[in-house]
Amino acid sequence: MKPLAPHTPLTDYYGDPSQREHYVREIFDETAPWYDWAIRFMSFGSGSWYRREALKRIGLKPGMRLLDIATGTGVVARAAAEVTNDGRAIVGIDASIGMLHSGHVQSAKVQGAAEAIPIRSQSFDALTIGFALRHFADLRAVFEECHRVLRPGGRVLILEITAPESRIPRALLGAYMGRILPAAIRIRTRSARAAELFRYYWDTTRDCVRPDVILDALRAAGFADVQRNVELGIFSEYSGTVNDQNLLMRL
Repeated sequence: MKPLAPHTPLTDYYGDPSQREHYVREIFDETAPWYDWAIRFMSFGSGSWYRREALKRIGLKPGMRLLDIATGTGVVARAAAEVTNDGRAIVGIDASIGMLHSGHVQSAKVQGAAEAIPIRSQSFDALTIGFALRHFADLRAVFEECHRVLRPGGRVLILEITAPESRIPRALLGAYMGRILPAAIRIRTRSARAAELFRYYWDTTRDCVRPDVILDALRAAGFADVQRNVELGIFSEYSGTVNDQNLLMRL
């Protein structure tokens, strides 16, 4: 089956689509030291509260094990550890070794790709992807892997920013994420690459496949009860459940 890319190639950043994966891994490696600060700045400091509440909405609680895909510096993993009261119950996986080294988390960390998760099947009760969906090569492969590593009854939560379809709200969000934020980050970090990362962040958000495509891909991977919850008009929470019947069909 043809891979499902999250967006069309952005050749302003890499010359050829085949270079996309290398570009993404390299820029995250290089900007890891500033990533936590930039994320806090972008969300006006409210990100930690929002992530905890989103995790509670999918039923995360003490005693559950969670896998955080594209964990980065561990912002979602840290929120999950607060909800479960046990950092040892959280595992983070990321392709960027720079991000893994820069993270300050108690959870275990694994370097690996989301399209081929190096973890045995049916190992976790919950799985998260926090604002990283746009950086994968193939959403179908990622969602199938997510389904594989979850136990029956396991829940997936995907957090994303969705660009509004209306022209004026889309333009306002683009001005903030695509121009104001990168300029502020360049001044604060004195890093052109950090500013570039957040311009890229907006461009991938702007061009990301629409929510119905993501929901259909989750269903095709075997998830049941697939839904999208929207907060503040732009924060999408995609969720789904692994049920026994779907799991048996995939074995």
